[in-house]
Amino acid sequence: MKRIVVVGASAAGLAAAETLRREGYDGTLTLVGDEPHAPYDRPPLSKQILSGEWGTKQLPLRPYQVLDSLGLDLRLGVAATGLDTTDRTVRLADGSQVAYDGLIVATGVRPRRLPGEGAHVLRTLDDALALRGLLGPGRRLVVVGAGFLGAEATAVAWKLGARVTLIEPAPVPLAQAVGHEVGGVLSRAHLEHGVDLRTGVSVSAVTEDGVLLDDGELVGADEILVAIGSLPNTDWLADSGLTVRDGLVCDEYCQAGQGVYGAGDVARWYNPLFGVSMRIEHRTNAAEQGMAAARNLLRPEARKPFAPVPYFWSDQYDMKIQAYGYLRGHDEVAVVDGDLAERRFVAAYRTGDRVTGALAVGMPPKAIRLWRQAVATGAAWREAVPTETTGAPVNEVA
Repeated sequence: MKRIVVVGASAAGLAAAETLRREGYDGTLTLVGDEPHAPYDRPPLSKQILSGEWGTKQLPLRPYQVLDSLGLDLRLGVAATGLDTTDRTVRLADGSQVAYDGLIVATGVRPRRLPGEGAHVLRTLDDALALRGLLGPGRRLVVVGAGFLGAEATAVAWKLGARVTLIEPAPVPLAQAVGHEVGGVLSRAHLEHGVDLRTGVSVSAVTEDGVLLDDGELVGADEILVAIGSLPNTDWLADSGLTVRDGLVCDEYCQAGQGVYGAGDVARWYNPLFGVSMRIEHRTNAAEQGMAAARNLLRPEARKPFAPVPYFWSDQYDMKIQAYGYLRGHDEVAVVDGDLAERRFVAAYRTGDRVTGALAVGMPPKAIRLWRQAVATGAAWREAVPTETTGAPVNEVA
């Protein structure tokens, strides 16, 4: 292959580019990114950057000299607008086209928005910097969406002295992912810190004075953060002939089409470890999938299925949350170590008859590592979880 193009200059795209060079690819390697910034880390945006603990110099994934050593044809500040898989060309927003022999799609996601003007989102460095300068003692912040991103931003804003209202349409935040009991534990942390947590409430629109709820109530705010999930950046693939369904659809090798592979938040691939198609929006998965896609593209004769145990972490107030596996759609969750009331515990998750996930709050890393192994090996639930625990699960999902 004379030219490989990687579209998306964040964690997945950079990992793919580095892997290609490390594996010996010496052809032209084009890395396209829609932001003007060199590749940077996104998890700190809602934590260290928003709080002001970090400056922007601490955010890049690699120093410029390391990027230079990769010998990239670096196209920053220009988005991909189209793909022709017949002619094998990527169209860019500046009117140019880039031909490819191999292509890795790593265009990530964009935030969902609400009707109205003036709300913040939190996906890019510029988003975080814009909101950071507006938070402080006494400022009223409404956060719409109590998922991990909204919860992290709420905790940071509270620490900065803001008065925070956190609005979530579900009765229990994060229950769909982590279960009702664990979601309740995480929710109580907000209440204990004085956050006005409103659940089972939906926002219909953003206004210049606050957010308008479905029942007509106006919740006043100086600033509004919308954190209601994301949409895969696949619009530019609309006429490509590739399959798009809540992400770029890929097989177990991360392949989406002839000479085309997907990686990171945008990729929906079949994970043979769990036997389901999944799209994971976590930092660790982005890097691992970028590497896997690059290797499989470069050496198709030796390609391997991408079958990871997904991992994510979150920092909220004094809580360190870590999770392994695929928790969504679980049938049962049981506390296997520690105590929910003390917010120090490990919970194991069952899907069918096997262990498919584990989540820890306030526990050392070694407390959850054995459960990662149980997920990786497809351990039987009855063999991995003590009988006295399975007899009294903390949550059943129909």
